[in-house]
Amino acid sequence: MMDRFRMIFQYFQSNSESVMNGICGLLALASVKIYTCFDFSCPCLPWYNMAYGLGIMFVPPIALFLCGLILNRQSLVMLEEWRRPQGHRKKDLAVIRYLCFSIMQRAMVAPVVWILVTLLDGKCLICAFSSSVDPEKFVGFANVSPVQVQQLLAKVPCKDDELMRNNTSRKAVSRYLRCWSQALGWSILLILIVAVFLARWLRPCFNQATLLQARHWSNYIDIEQKIFEETCCEHSRLFAHKCILHFFKSMRQEIKLHSFNLPRQGEGAEGGENLLRGIADQDQVNKLLKMWYYEKPPLDIRQVTQRHPLGRERSPLPWADSPSTPSKFLQHTDV
Repeated sequence: MMDRFRMIFQYFQSNSESVMNGICGLLALASVKIYTCFDFSCPCLPWYNMAYGLGIMFVPPIALFLCGLILNRQSLVMLEEWRRPQGHRKKDLAVIRYLCFSIMQRAMVAPVVWILVTLLDGKCLICAFSSSVDPEKFVGFANVSPVQVQQLLAKVPCKDDELMRNNTSRKAVSRYLRCWSQALGWSILLILIVAVFLARWLRPCFNQATLLQARHWSNYIDIEQKIFEETCCEHSRLFAHKCILHFFKSMRQEIKLHSFNLPRQGEGAEGGENLLRGIADQDQVNKLLKMWYYEKPPLDIRQVTQRHPLGRERSPLPWADSPSTPSKFLQHTDV
């Protein structure tokens, strides 16, 4: 059982789309839980019922929609990809559109669930439109003045009110509005189900090449950003380790007791760590981060393999040379 949970956890941890789908599901469940725990109390006043009812129906979905955008990591990835300088890599609008559609689709789940729950429950619609009902359809309002009719209709949601306690038309108005609310809720739910069904079943009938490309490169941008952040953390760890060893260079014996051996000249890891160790001060780190933002490498690893064929030692970083040597920003693909 534990191995199965571990596999599920690793799957969600490695798959950004699964994580986002899980967050959308949790937001949808949270919206239902919040509505069931919410103490709905209509003001039962002619000018405030509609504002209160429609506010409860549409203001929380806006908050849930914003929460869906905030919690979705791809929203930040899309904004960065949209606003970044072009550099050596052109922007693909199809990828940005795919990311935007995917983000909006997931962020709309919780608000739609909230609206459907409120419509199926009916309290919000009864509170909002009780004053808008035609009183001639109900017998209990036949011999009442127009001003009193508006007051009585506004108090329809308040079943414990003294004026409506013995009124036979209150239940009729409440059932009438609840029927309309539930009919509207079920109609919206049916339309959404049919739309999802058609989207799933008709999608294979169209050309999938563009969709596959947009999905692939959107995943690539996300993975690239994660690997860049991991590489920055790796370099920060190495950089901090070297700074601490330099600070405690007079305490070699204590450092050796804690297994922090100072690296000897010519000693170091192979491959990428040698390149990372060549970045040795704050200005070089800032220059590297600035180059990554303004001059992202092109999506062509053949340039790297041609410049550094297998079996040959890579050239040092441009800022690892002497101070008189000018920086060559075109070598940033080595990092």
